[in-house]
Amino acid sequence: MQFTVRDAIPFPRDQVFEAQRDKLPELAPYLHDIESITVTSREEHGAVSKLVNIWKAKGGDIPSAMRAFVKPEMLQWTDYASWDRDAWRCDWNLVLGFLPGVIECKGSTSFAEAGGRTTVTVAGDLKIFADKIPGVPRFMAAKAGETVEKFVIGMIKPNLSKTNEGVTAYLRAQAG
Repeated sequence: MQFTVRDAIPFPRDQVFEAQRDKLPELAPYLHDIESITVTSREEHGAVSKLVNIWKAKGGDIPSAMRAFVKPEMLQWTDYASWDRDAWRCDWNLVLGFLPGVIECKGSTSFAEAGGRTTVTVAGDLKIFADKIPGVPRFMAAKAGETVEKFVIGMIKPNLSKTNEGVTAYLRAQAG
């Protein structure tokens, strides 16, 4: 399932890009559903920064069909990101803390400047390999896959927009 989120942030592109790349742990308090963001590694290669971040969600409502294999403490994901300052783009791959090998989510975030504002476009692709969900009979895999897909998209997509809202709030706070 492909998804796109597009938001306008009322700050220049360099500030938005740098906030999302360099200030994620500081942004966590501005993100409603996020408990913490931890940078576990960072490598610099000229204009490209490679980061690994662990995002921890505050929990929330887990659908009853998923409670057997998704516990609240599993609601975290590792974000492998390659930030290219010259292209104003970030390519990312998310590894969810539950159902490893079952869910694949990757995409890119681009930053376009227009009159002192920044349009942030997140385009991603989510794949569910339902036949790999433990304990789910093959004949129920398609239905289980739909449930997992809706849950994951329901968790990721709003958080992408909320991240952009959090960047706006963070940059406003930094501006004074």
